[in-house]
Amino acid sequence: MQRKFLKNLALLLVLNLLIKPFWIFGIDRTVQNTVGAEEYGFYFAVFNFSFLFSILLDFGITTFNNKNIAQNNQLLQKHLSNIIVLKLLLFLGYLIFTFLAAFVIKYSREQMYLLFFLGLNQFLVSFILYLRSNLGGLHLFKTDSIISVLDRSLMIFICAVLLWGNIIPVFKIEYFVYAQTASFSITALITMVVVFRKAETRFLKLNWSFPFFLMMLRQSLPFALLVLLMTFYNRIDSVMLERLLEDGARYSGIYASAYRLLDAANMIAYLFAVLLLPIFARMIKQKESIEELVKLSYTLLIVPAVIIAIASFFYSEEFMRLLYHIHEGESVAEFDYRIMHSSQVFGLLMTCFCAISTMYIFSTLLTANGNLKYLNFIALSGMLINIGLNFLLIPVFQAYGSAIATLVTQFMIAAIQVWVVSRLFRFNYNYILVLKILVFIISVILLGFLTKQLNLQWELSFVIMVTASGLLSFIIRLVSPRHLFKILKYGETS
Repeated sequence: MQRKFLKNLALLLVLNLLIKPFWIFGIDRTVQNTVGAEEYGFYFAVFNFSFLFSILLDFGITTFNNKNIAQNNQLLQKHLSNIIVLKLLLFLGYLIFTFLAAFVIKYSREQMYLLFFLGLNQFLVSFILYLRSNLGGLHLFKTDSIISVLDRSLMIFICAVLLWGNIIPVFKIEYFVYAQTASFSITALITMVVVFRKAETRFLKLNWSFPFFLMMLRQSLPFALLVLLMTFYNRIDSVMLERLLEDGARYSGIYASAYRLLDAANMIAYLFAVLLLPIFARMIKQKESIEELVKLSYTLLIVPAVIIAIASFFYSEEFMRLLYHIHEGESVAEFDYRIMHSSQVFGLLMTCFCAISTMYIFSTLLTANGNLKYLNFIALSGMLINIGLNFLLIPVFQAYGSAIATLVTQFMIAAIQVWVVSRLFRFNYNYILVLKILVFIISVILLGFLTKQLNLQWELSFVIMVTASGLLSFIIRLVSPRHLFKILKYGETS
């Protein structure tokens, strides 16, 4: 399984690193600069609001299905058409609940209009993820890897035409949303065709089975609760910024400029989880040892996470000035304040990447093992702490206060998950590995201090820091190329 994990992880990373950085730094950043911080902040707050109740679109079905199909391949053909009908019913419920909530908090007509399309996009994303969970459950990782970049590839093409094709006089944030809708729709259609072929089903025959719906919802309820709680403590920040501050849209835009880059980094950790969930689930059912795979996957993820997080902290202002420019009508003083505030937020948020990477490995293992009660209790604690800290810190520190709340929440949850896994699985304590990680973290921090003192262009100093950190991980044998090669060539190694 280690060999399968490494080979498919390599393919998944290559495809995503080819496509998604261009989407983030080429398209998404250009949209932010084109429409301005306030208009993008308006979009980002509504976008995150549409996320808050997205669990109603899925109810944990995707995660449950991924685990279930990985352990029982024969259920795909039996469940497919029933779950599609259930997903459509959940979409209707999601729209009703979301618009009622938007009405309660007094969203404007413009916000309601944008919310409809963003809600539709949430459904399409949820539907694509469900369809992909079948491919992952069948261990068809190559097919899933290609589909994982299809929507972004389409969005890059459509947005590039709109931004640089001179076919529209002014680019508005609504066009960005429409481009997403078109891309998700095409991807959903293609993915559905692929899944139906794998399930050996020619036609879409929708089945209405109320007992099946109840059974599926009951089994996926713990997964649904987990996703709901995690969504709240990950997405509530910008909504609270927009609601609690008088100039909320502006500060939400500042927060978004930093958070979008954390989202980009999280893509790496998410790809690990996508592969690990069905692999862990099958290994646990077959009573295979998972300790070596946990160690391998965590080591491979925490090394780039530490480098990215610490390098981003030291060079936060340089990155913000590189990525974002002064907006039309914005004074130099306003621009400097926006960059200063966003760089402070960016430095703290990127530090969270270490905690988030840890959670992606250990929460995936707990999910595959069916330990949803533990995960839900941890997530509930995190949500309450995050919301409480946001209420206290946002009025005083604005977006920076929200970043502090996120930092505290993520590291607390990560520490608890590691402790729970060590207790449940009774892994042998690997003191040498822990010591190596601590030495690596301290050394990368020292490299950050040293490279900042160099009388060089910051880009060169940054490259020196990242390169030296990567070499250091090899020197202290935190990552061993020889060991990885042996796994790829011979399979499992002890």
